[in-house]
Order: sequence, then C-alpha cells, then structure tokens
Amino acid sequence: MAVCARLCGVGQSRRCRRRQRNNQQDQGSDSDMDEEEEERIVGQRLGDAGGCGGPDRGVATAGPSDAGEYVNRGGFLDRRSTGPPHPESLVELPPELLVEIFSLLPGTVLPNVALVCKKFRQILNTETIWRRRCMEEFGMKEDLRKMEAGGVSSQDLYVKRVNPRVKSGRFMKLLPDYEHMDYRDVYTHLLHPYRHILGLWQPDIGPYGGLLNVVVDGLFIIGWMYLPPHDPRVEDPMRRRPLFRIHMWESNKATVECMYGHKGPHKGDIQTGKKDEFSTKCNQTDHHRMPGGRQEEFRTWLEEEWGRTLEEIFHEHMQELILMKFIYTSQYDNCLTYRRIYLPPAMPSDLLQPGLFKGTYGSHGLEIVMLSFHGNSARATKLTGDPNVPAGQLTLDVDLSRPVVLPELEQQRNIEELSRLVLGVHEEVQREVEQQANGTPATVRQAAEGACGGASGAEEMEADHVACVDNCQSGPSGSSSSSNPPEALPFILPLGVMARNEVYPRTCRKCFYGTGLIAGHGFTSPERTPGLFVLFDEDRFGFIWLELKSFSLYSRLTDHLAHAHAPNMERFEAMLRNMQSWTS
Repeated sequence: MAVCARLCGVGQSRRCRRRQRNNQQDQGSDSDMDEEEEERIVGQRLGDAGGCGGPDRGVATAGPSDAGEYVNRGGFLDRRSTGPPHPESLVELPPELLVEIFSLLPGTVLPNVALVCKKFRQILNTETIWRRRCMEEFGMKEDLRKMEAGGVSSQDLYVKRVNPRVKSGRFMKLLPDYEHMDYRDVYTHLLHPYRHILGLWQPDIGPYGGLLNVVVDGLFIIGWMYLPPHDPRVEDPMRRRPLFRIHMWESNKATVECMYGHKGPHKGDIQTGKKDEFSTKCNQTDHHRMPGGRQEEFRTWLEEEWGRTLEEIFHEHMQELILMKFIYTSQYDNCLTYRRIYLPPAMPSDLLQPGLFKGTYGSHGLEIVMLSFHGNSARATKLTGDPNVPAGQLTLDVDLSRPVVLPELEQQRNIEELSRLVLGVHEEVQREVEQQANGTPATVRQAAEGACGGASGAEEMEADHVACVDNCQSGPSGSSSSSNPPEALPFILPLGVMARNEVYPRTCRKCFYGTGLIAGHGFTSPERTPGLFVLFDEDRFGFIWLELKSFSLYSRLTDHLAHAHAPNMERFEAMLRNMQSWTS
C-alpha cells in the first residue's frame, strides 16, 4: 500500500516529496509563497531529462529544439512545455498502460491496488485484466461468452421439464446464464477461493488409496478420480470419473455438487482443514442408491471397475478380493478426506523421466505407482493399493549401482539361471549391510570397484559383478540418455514366471537388482524380496518377483496433470514419508 501510494503520488508522501524538492530549489525564493502556488509551480517544472531542476543547474537557456516558454518564478526561470507532460507518478499514466501493468500482477494483490485511489479502483473493473489472470494462473483460455463446460455430458447440463399447462417439453439449462458474468466474478468467487484444492490428491480409502486430480475445466472446478484401465490392458489410457464439481450461480456464489452415483449432480460440500488436506461430503446420499438394491449397485460397480461380470472371473480368490473392495469402498458414499501429493521432480541424471505408471499386480488387478529417483536408487511408491500392500508403501526399491547382465536368450528361459544372478547380488548386499552394522570400514564390493576387474583374488560372484560394471552403465550417471539410448538387448521371461499381460516387450535397455515388497493379508509380515528391474524404454519397465515367480509390467501415465509439481525435492521427500505413515 505504501509503495503504491508513493507511486500514485497521493497522500502525504506526495506532498512531502514536493516540499523537499521546493526547499532544494527555492532557497532564495519568497518565503511568503502559499502552498498551492508551490505545488502549481512544481507540477509545471520539468527537467531536460525528465527530472526536476535543482539549485546547481543554473539558468536554463532556450535552444532551437526547446519548444516552450520560460517564466520567472521566485527568481529563476521555469520552462513551461507546450508538449505533453512527462508523468511524475504511476497515477498519471494513461489508462491503457495501467491496464497492461495491472494485468501482469498476481490476482491476489489486485484488491490492495484498488485501495490506493479511485482511478485504480475504476481501472481494475476492466475485463481484460481479470481475463488474463484467469488464463495465466488457472489455465482458462476461452471466452466466457462462448465457452462450454468441458468434461461434463449434456444430460448433466440440461434437464427436460414439462409445462403441464401447455403440454410441451422444453430443455432448460441447469446452469446459470454466463452472458451476465465476467472474469472478475469468476476469479473472485470461484477460482481464487478454491485455488488451494487444485492439483493431485490421494483419498484416504484404507489400503486402496487412489488418485484424484482437481482441475479448472471450462467454467467448472472438477475433481476427477483417475482409474487404471481394465486388467490386464496396462497400456490402455486411464479412465476418469467425476466425483465433484464447483461452479457459480447468478448470485456470485460458488456451488459444490456431488457427482457420485448415477442420478446426476446433487448437493455436496467441501471443507478445508489442515494444510494440504481437504474433505468432501455428500448431502444427498440417497442419489447413490439404485432401485435394485446392493446387488444392482455391485453389478454396475463391477462392470465399471473391472469391465466384466462376476461370472466371467473364474478365480475364486480374485472374486473374494473384488467383493471385499466393493464393500469397503462403497461405505464412504463419496465422503472422503484427501491429502496432497506431488509429481516427482526430474533431474538430468535420472535413468528415465520420473512420473506415474500403471502396473499389473496379479489378482489385485492394475494399480498406480509413482516412480522417483534418489541418487543411485529408483523407487516406486503405490498410489493405489490392496489388502496385502496398501497405498503409500514402497513397492519397488531398485539399486541403480548394481546392474545385472542378462545371459544368452536360451539361458534366460531358465529361472534357476536368473535366480543365480540376482541372488548373488542380493547376498552381496546382505554382507555389506552386516559389515556396516559391525562397523567394518571396507567391503569386498568396494575393493572390487577399486580394482575394476583387475583383482585376481576376487570370488566368482565378484567377477560377475565386475563384468557387469564393464558392460552396463553403473547408474543414472552413465553415458546413455533419451537422445542416445543404449543398444536394445533381447529379453524373454523365464519359464514358470506368471505374467498378467503376455504382450510384453521382447527387448530391453538395462537391468538392475532391486527388491519388491510382499506381505500377508492386512499388511502382515511385510518383507522385501529380491527381484530384477527391467528397463524397456522411456515409458515402460518391468519387475520379476523371484519369490513369487511373477512378472509386473508398468506403463507410463501420459495424462497432463496441472498444478501437480513439487516445489522442491525436500517437499517431495517429506510427502513420501507422510504417505508411508498414513498406511503404516
């Protein structure tokens, strides 16, 4: 406010500045000159370079380029310009320049600017300013007069109402007439109040979790629940389901509606509590019920969730898991608490672009994981989970400093050969952990790395590891990149390893030792077991679970997710720790 007031040239600060300037220039002037005369003279006085004259400037003389006349004011000459005056304060700028300046300011500070003076307040009623704020801060790109709500079906926007008097049908809008609504109203009453809920969120649904993306969609703020494609089609695009939406009525009041169920939008509510947390509430849960009762609701849910009927699922254990998930998740009736999550930051040294991936998890179907890099470690954290390993847990932990060289193609078919390679690295890791726990300063692996293949007394397992280092990149700092990918190597799953998706890539770039998290029902007896991380390309990787003799294929989620990037790595890592504590 103080800065704007001084720039504007209003209030006490302007008068003080003018008095100071007069005192410097009018030391020998008439002391009886009144204040109004002083201000009039200072307002007319302009320097040759846009500044004001001082006592050390002497007497100005008119030259050929000086278009103006000079008058005697208090013993010195003052030039009265006949051209346009130079503005001495922000308030004297033309309105079109002020509109451009104010359009560059964040919308959150514009109300304070309006308090400076009447002129600023009038200019801030300009539609151009608020339109630019809506576009740059929230991604609203269309004209309100021509915009249609995106992501919402026409039956949600219109309802057929019959006038009993004329016996005729008429389609009437469920939404307000936006012809009389401007960008300032949209910014002030919709976008700004709900800006804190934009971005990615994880719902608190016990072990199942989920992925919610809250976005500005047309004239709405919509909460989209992201669902994996139907098992086992891991490379299909994600499915979206609207859970709630927020929009405005003519009274300039935002309205929250629950979109859960099959009877259209109905009354809902959103409550913000702790930082990076909010809750949704449905005020008309009867809209979620179906005429056929729970059986019809289950059949409809099963078709949407799995794309099939219960009779088509022959595995008895899978049927139990599906029924358990329906009973557990349907009890919430869209009254949920959400916690903010971020996309992992990318670094130049990363093995591939971090982000979200869909993965196959046997009888549990497809789940969503978040792949992030931490030095020489690649970690996949569950965003959706199951009763064995819940959402928020670290499902994969890959050591990028321990590459594994695959044997010849025929030997890859032998599960024993693959187990020998991976378990050899696993035993090496276990020895190093024990040595570090006992305070041993040096390890066998460190000695092998120092020799880099030249140590003649190394064990056979250490020799294998050295050969692996020579033939593979030792981690994300290797020379390969997306612009210069390594040569593709043939890859085939060992016999006896189960895969939900038989169509997996037959070539890979690199392989690394890693561990996967397994547990009993209810996350009992969790254990990290060895496995093989296989990088196929920038958008796909896999993991062979040796103990389970199963294979998981992961495919990148390519949807654009706005307002989802972490401010920094520290905030992201703190979020990961919190996620694990939510379900521990």
